[in-house]
Amino acid sequence: MIRTPLRPLARILDARQKGENPDAIERENKRIRHEQMRDRSRQRAEGRLLVLGVFFFCAFSVVGARMGLLATSEATEPRAHAPGAVISASRADIVDRNGNILATNFETHALYAQPRHMVDPAMAAKKLVGVFPDLDEERLLKDFTGKRKFLWIKKKISPEQMQEVHDIGDPGLLFAPRDMRLYPNGTLAAHVLGGASFGKEGVHAAEVIGVAGVERYFDDYLRDPANGNKPLELSLDLTVQAASEQVLWGGMKLMNAKGATSVLMDVKTGEVVSVVSLPSFDPNDRPRPATKGDPSDSPLFNRSVQGVYELGSTFKIFAAAQAIDLGLVTAQTVIDTSGPMKVGGFRIGEFHNKNYGKLSVADIIVNSSNRGTGRIALQIGVERQQAFLKKLGFFDATSFEIVEAAGGKPLLPKRWTDLSSVTISYGHGLSSSPMHLAAGYAALANGGYKVKPTLIKQTGPQLGPRVISAEASADARMMLRKVVSDGTASFGEVPGYQVGGKTGTADKPRPNGGYYNDKVIATFASIFPAHDPKYVLIVTLDEPVETSGDKPRRTAGWTAVPVAAEMIRRVAPLLGVRPTVEPLEEAVITLAGNN
Repeated sequence: MIRTPLRPLARILDARQKGENPDAIERENKRIRHEQMRDRSRQRAEGRLLVLGVFFFCAFSVVGARMGLLATSEATEPRAHAPGAVISASRADIVDRNGNILATNFETHALYAQPRHMVDPAMAAKKLVGVFPDLDEERLLKDFTGKRKFLWIKKKISPEQMQEVHDIGDPGLLFAPRDMRLYPNGTLAAHVLGGASFGKEGVHAAEVIGVAGVERYFDDYLRDPANGNKPLELSLDLTVQAASEQVLWGGMKLMNAKGATSVLMDVKTGEVVSVVSLPSFDPNDRPRPATKGDPSDSPLFNRSVQGVYELGSTFKIFAAAQAIDLGLVTAQTVIDTSGPMKVGGFRIGEFHNKNYGKLSVADIIVNSSNRGTGRIALQIGVERQQAFLKKLGFFDATSFEIVEAAGGKPLLPKRWTDLSSVTISYGHGLSSSPMHLAAGYAALANGGYKVKPTLIKQTGPQLGPRVISAEASADARMMLRKVVSDGTASFGEVPGYQVGGKTGTADKPRPNGGYYNDKVIATFASIFPAHDPKYVLIVTLDEPVETSGDKPRRTAGWTAVPVAAEMIRRVAPLLGVRPTVEPLEEAVITLAGNN
């Protein structure tokens, strides 16, 4: 930088020759220099203010954009930081239709060790085994005296156990806070709730994740903090569920069955008010999945949706209702059920080789004639039968809101021939779950509309597309009522509740093909009250044997029906269904004058 002198020699000499004052030149140069310095200072200040203004503008723009993004986006789970992991926070409750708690959170602790800080590892290991008998003292001592710097000892401990560990007094034994999932009703509705476990874990927090049932199906909803005060409300009724489980457990033991399941569904909303699968388990201490053997032997197996069975004669009412809907027959149409009957080279027989002769369509259902429904199925035809069963939902897994339901897809014949059509009409050749059957019977009972099974409480009827006419639905209800009043389900009569239903006894298939000679799946599909149905109840027993008589009896009329009747007797009052006198058919009276 070149500095200009205030008294330039050339100008001074020139001023002296002209007689001017040289000091004026210096004053003028000072003024000019000061003005230049002032201008430069102003420019620097303005530049700094501009930069500062741009900075604040950008900062406020970023903050505003972030606030706008947070305001318009969905809330995300708050996070708690722990070494090596980012761990989610709490979980919403699950309640029944009346607000009773089914699943909630419980504050507890986990126990871990830092061996480097332990004073007496041998003593600590010995006393820990006294508090937790399932621990191995030798293994603990090896871990405490080895090279490990961190060791989980117990993932969940009670307050009493925590106090006992406190009393040990070793500074290397530490506690980690935990928010665990608690199921206060124990085994009640275990297969629906499923269970939860820990995901990511740290010493400051642990992530609770659903592992089965609704806990897993609705995992995103339950983990969303926006739903912290909005529990997941299910369609289940806790008192009805408890009564159903109690009755089904007693019935399973009384009938010497290997397992059992029941489904109680509202015919107009599709709400499942109760669903039971036995044997069961406690979701507070969920067992590990079986790694070998038959999966259905595990208590984790949900027979209501995963149990895909041939459900026997319960399917006969579908053939009769469809034929009536198509105008092929009426309930009074007479069909010859006499033998022999062969389809595709195979003989179609009756139970115990009976020969019913000529029967009306209604009596075919009442007497459960295989040949009768087979001949009706041949009139319907393969394509129309397929279309009807598909509309009822027998081709796909149900939409029931637990993760296990997706695995309960029906087993259909590879080639749907006339023989397939006949055998399916009486419940063989197509395997489905009791939940499928409940939805199918609901459509017959509610006037002919399809409904979807749901675990979520509904505010009103949820009727889908029509699958049969109202007239065919009324005839189906009448025939189901006659099965109980005059047919194979006479043990299903419950005074005041006009039960209608159909029995089904299907031979149990062997794992390697063929059928057992002495093992069956017994099912009773019922509706009540039959004249104005409110609910469908499906009861299925796996390998039942009734032994009160001279010979063992395995049919559904002797096994599943009495269990279902007792269940209806117990739960109908809880559902608010009042006992009534059954309406009689109007008598045809002809008035004649006196002559």
